[in-house]
Amino acid sequence: MAIFFSAGSRFRHQGACSASRRTRVAVLATVFLTVVGTVRAAPISFEQALLLAEQHSAALAARQATADGAQQARTAAGQLPNPKLAVGIENFPVSGPERFSWNRDSMTMRRVGLMQDVPNAARRAAQREAADAKTARERAMLESERLAVRREAALAWLGLHFAQRRLAVFAALEQEDRLLQDTLASRLASGGAMPADALMARQETLELADRRDELQAAVEQARAQLRRWTGEQPELSAQAEPPALRLDLARLLDSLDRHADLLAFAPMLAMARADVEEAVAMRRGDWGWEVAYGNRARAFGDMVSVQLTFELPVSRATRQEPVVASRQKEVERLQAEREDALRRVRAEVDALVADLQRAERVLQRLQAAAMPLAKERVQVTLASYQAGRADLGTVLTARRSAAEVQLRALDLQAQVLAQQARLAYLIAE
Repeated sequence: MAIFFSAGSRFRHQGACSASRRTRVAVLATVFLTVVGTVRAAPISFEQALLLAEQHSAALAARQATADGAQQARTAAGQLPNPKLAVGIENFPVSGPERFSWNRDSMTMRRVGLMQDVPNAARRAAQREAADAKTARERAMLESERLAVRREAALAWLGLHFAQRRLAVFAALEQEDRLLQDTLASRLASGGAMPADALMARQETLELADRRDELQAAVEQARAQLRRWTGEQPELSAQAEPPALRLDLARLLDSLDRHADLLAFAPMLAMARADVEEAVAMRRGDWGWEVAYGNRARAFGDMVSVQLTFELPVSRATRQEPVVASRQKEVERLQAEREDALRRVRAEVDALVADLQRAERVLQRLQAAAMPLAKERVQVTLASYQAGRADLGTVLTARRSAAEVQLRALDLQAQVLAQQARLAYLIAE
């Protein structure tokens, strides 16, 4: 029995150890998941959102690959074409007394030659210039895409920030409504309120619930938009402050030639001019050389040949000149398109600046006059209601008006910062 008792004790001890290990593992797993969840739920700041947007942007990765490819292709630009190896038989007799013989006729030989075409130096220089311009164009488009990603991520962060702030303002309004509901029963019992006030308060509560659903949906939509750019479930701190986007409007208007939509035009014009130079270089023609070795029968000896070839650019009026004229027209087209884009960009920036200044003026008036007046109106109507000189509808209307003024102020702040973000990420540094 002692043996059985000892074995059972050992089994119980092992079971207890296993249970203890499982408990420790469960605790460690819970801690790990809690830490991971905390890390994932960490609030995202404005700058972090922009950085994550750059890291997760598929469009930016595609542009980066294109720019890297153009950089790699620069090495091959302007190089000589591949040499050619020629192997053959010359002067093989097929008639007469020496027909089908390899060694009776002195002219029959096996021939091996090496040929190299040499485009003229001006043409190869134009090809190198075109490759450099293409690389610069891809870099410009990469920078333009980076500005676009940062701009859209900034707008998405601001959208979520102000959507949450609107919901917070509305939560304060709901808290006031609950306090009013709590005091309404005692006022009805004491005769200080009418039975219709209870119905009006219930209707107000239902309307507030509908409005909360709208604001909550706006928060979720803004969060989904920011998630598109950051690649993860974004959370913003309730104490987060919007970024201070300082703009030098005079410098901005003087730097429109570095606008994101105009960055690619300068290298594109350089590419077009390089194409013109290559077409002009084709007037001179190319040349080439060839070295060949011919092996004959031993009685006749071997032979070596050297040959130079020259391209003859005859009939320029129908061959080279139309190409030159066509490529010059391409330069003119790009110049006209750049001028049109510059005018469009200038008009768009002027409109953005005008709208920004308008929103700033309206916001200043709202904060300086409208918000204090709305708050004072709520206090006056509430005091009148408590004194029995006003009905509940007047109080609810005043509170709703004050909340709308606060929400309007948040809308204007969002507009101001959104316009500043659009202007801040238009010009390449």
